[in-house]
Amino acid sequence: MSASAASAGPSVRVSVVVCVYTEDRWEDILAAVSSVRDQSRPALETLLVVDHNPVLLDRLTRQYKAFAGVRVLPNAGPRGLSAGRNTGIAASRGEVVAFLDDDAVAERDWLARFAAAYDDPRVMAVGGRTEPVWASGRRPHWFPDEFDWVVGCSYRGLPPGLIRVRNILGGNASFRRTAFGLAGGFATGIGRDGAKRPLGGEETELCIRLTRARPDAILLVDDRAVVHHKVPEAREHFAYFRTRTYAEGLSKALVARSVGAGKGLESERRYAARVLPAGVVRGLRDQLLARRGGARRAGAILAGALTAAGGYVVGGVRARRDGTTFSVVRIDPPAGADREAAP
Repeated sequence: MSASAASAGPSVRVSVVVCVYTEDRWEDILAAVSSVRDQSRPALETLLVVDHNPVLLDRLTRQYKAFAGVRVLPNAGPRGLSAGRNTGIAASRGEVVAFLDDDAVAERDWLARFAAAYDDPRVMAVGGRTEPVWASGRRPHWFPDEFDWVVGCSYRGLPPGLIRVRNILGGNASFRRTAFGLAGGFATGIGRDGAKRPLGGEETELCIRLTRARPDAILLVDDRAVVHHKVPEAREHFAYFRTRTYAEGLSKALVARSVGAGKGLESERRYAARVLPAGVVRGLRDQLLARRGGARRAGAILAGALTAAGGYVVGGVRARRDGTTFSVVRIDPPAGADREAAP
């Protein structure tokens, strides 16, 4: 571990929340928890939040009953990732709450990188870099790097290093505990809820709400805080790509309805205007140079952009027609918990 990663010392305690929902990911869940327990900077605790699955809840409770620092608890809210995260936040005791997907493993200095960034009291959230682990063993030749967010990973177009951002990505993220006192928790009604359509956007909405509640808040991404995220074989196909990009458009419409199109689409406009055209040019150049998949990558970028735009239009119409509203819960610390003062 580098000196910079170690510099935060013992000043900040980190709780890690892993939301789980299916026994199909049993081995992945065990690997995720193991990666947290192997951190160079130990977590204060690991909270496994089970989303309305009594069988999995019982199995995990038995698995970790003898493990100090690992707690298993049921989702106390409605079905879905947002409520599961809120359950973990409410039960957490650390000054910082980190989130790890149940099918991801963190590199050994993951929490050390997060903790070091919180030396500045204005920092309210820190995210990291998420690398795909393809089930087939390699990236599909047609799959553009610019759309790695489709499979929950960091994508081409994000600046390198430690950078200030509008929002962080939820599968590799951390927040100062006081951020939830300022802005509330993750909104239910946005993001994944157990339905087949892979919605998202709840992290973006929360981050925008947070910076509105505290205008001097700093949100960062440190690309040295790395996790490796499994991409199952079913997500390596264009059918999933198309479904996920359409769902992202639907999600962005909900985010825009919640926080306004100005902030809700600020980063997306830059991405569409700069990153995607450059990706199309790169793909066509690769095709001219006889590099495999160049034209298909360029085509996938165009298809993904158009499909997302279509989802945004449809989502906006539905939200206005249905009068869609969102529920943001207040999250208070557990009774008797020792909390840091708001900076």
